[in-house]
Amino acid sequence: MTMLLAFDTSTDLMSLALNTPSGVFVHESAGGALASARLVPEVMGLLARAGMALADVDAIAFGAGPGAFTGLRTACSVAQGLALGAHKPVVPIDSLMLVADDARATLGGGDTIHVAMDARMGQVYAGEYDWAGDRWSVRQAPALFDPPALATRWRDAPPAIAAGSALAPFGSVLALAPGTPCVPEAMSRVHALLRVALQQWHAGVAVDAALALPVYVRDKVAQTTAEREAARGGTQGAGT
Repeated sequence: MTMLLAFDTSTDLMSLALNTPSGVFVHESAGGALASARLVPEVMGLLARAGMALADVDAIAFGAGPGAFTGLRTACSVAQGLALGAHKPVVPIDSLMLVADDARATLGGGDTIHVAMDARMGQVYAGEYDWAGDRWSVRQAPALFDPPALATRWRDAPPAIAAGSALAPFGSVLALAPGTPCVPEAMSRVHALLRVALQQWHAGVAVDAALALPVYVRDKVAQTTAEREAARGGTQGAGT
């Protein structure tokens, strides 16, 4: 029986899951700016609920990204700190793979899922995933796209299933074919987190804690004042 602790703070939601012989324990709450202060206490609380100590787990999994810059740093640093102290390996998790897994669970199946997550600043994180019978494989690694560029990619190779938070705000640009199954919002990231973490652990994806790194696909994490003003001006102009 694998005893695995997993957490993800790559979005505004903080998700934690713990797999134990006595069952699965989960916690979800507001993340974002709160995650850096709340993640460690919530981890300790989850372990206490399960009657376990950190030394009891086999490994620690974390959402490596892509996602919110601060959230990725928080998850990685906490995973490293806990794992180094407890002498445990770390399992980095592709955060977009969680969206694909949740979509498959929501729809009751799906062999290939295209994920598009709102990356803010008018851009999209996108990746493509194949279900290989017992776990996910990466068809196209996560990358940062302007919506028109992703629309071109999807026009040339239309998704069989699409999922993610970018579908609602950029749906008119992405222009999916009518009838394409879509899952714009995740039901619960926490259950997908544990499923994917266990898949990756059994696939031997674990690394030494010192080697764990966030996945950054965007070099620039904020706009300048001038760029924000230009964007607002462009938006106003488009509406006139």
